[in-house]
Amino acid sequence: MRLGIDLGGTKIEVLALGVDGRELLRSRIATPQGDYPATLGAITTLVRQVEGELGCRGSVGVGIPGALSLATGLVKNANSVCLIGKPLQQDLENRLERPVRLANDANCFTLSEAADGAAAGARLVFGVILGTGVGGGLVWNGQVWPGANAIAGEWGHNPLPGETEAPPCYCGRRGCVETWLSGPGLAADHQRAGNPALSPEQIVAGAAAGHPACEATLQRYEARLARALAGVINIVDPDVIVLGGGLSRLARLYERVPRLWGAAVFSDSVSTRLVPPRHGDSSGVRGAAWLWGPDGAGAAG
Repeated sequence: MRLGIDLGGTKIEVLALGVDGRELLRSRIATPQGDYPATLGAITTLVRQVEGELGCRGSVGVGIPGALSLATGLVKNANSVCLIGKPLQQDLENRLERPVRLANDANCFTLSEAADGAAAGARLVFGVILGTGVGGGLVWNGQVWPGANAIAGEWGHNPLPGETEAPPCYCGRRGCVETWLSGPGLAADHQRAGNPALSPEQIVAGAAAGHPACEATLQRYEARLARALAGVINIVDPDVIVLGGGLSRLARLYERVPRLWGAAVFSDSVSTRLVPPRHGDSSGVRGAAWLWGPDGAGAAG
């Protein structure tokens, strides 16, 4: 049995997969806010509850909103800041009394969609998370590609080209892609344009209802997403880009963004496909489970 843990900013989810990849059990709880010891306890409790209910022990893979430093083994680049600088892998291994594999949550999402999701069969897949934050992951021939510094796919902390403003980012820089293309970034852009404060969901609903200000905000968002992804295409040239996160549910992105990105891609044509996820919100936790091979030994990344 393989257990996948999706450690998110608002919820922790566990998924148990059988040796044949069949889903056995799923459970979730709220993430303790800003409390590292409580987060360790919550993950440990979830694993023990699932194993107790199913009556067997499993391998454990964890998707985290950050990465492990190759220099120190400590968590870095996490938007759940209570994890930063913590020995999360070691602490979980000590509590669970077994090896634990950790990977960036966007890498887990991409691995799931490349394995049997929207990008199945593609050689090079770039996965995108458009949610509370903006992340990315790379999978090459079915393997997570973490990179020499364990930051492959972190396009969310590149500056967005073509902007005169540079909103502050939690990472300490300004003008990052995340400050424009995350859910909070979309809401902030709408308000900066002189509009009342609205949630991303309200902006999307307003545009669908024909409100000009909301439509203008979404058009700015689409143009920015196109420019940002064009930079990815110019450097990585993936076969498929899969969108995840709450904003991936915006169906118009899949038609409009590819129309716009060609102007910034260094090619006379662009064959990269932009697709929605097949497994939706389940991809992160499924990918975490697949960090271990079918027999609990083979690495997926």
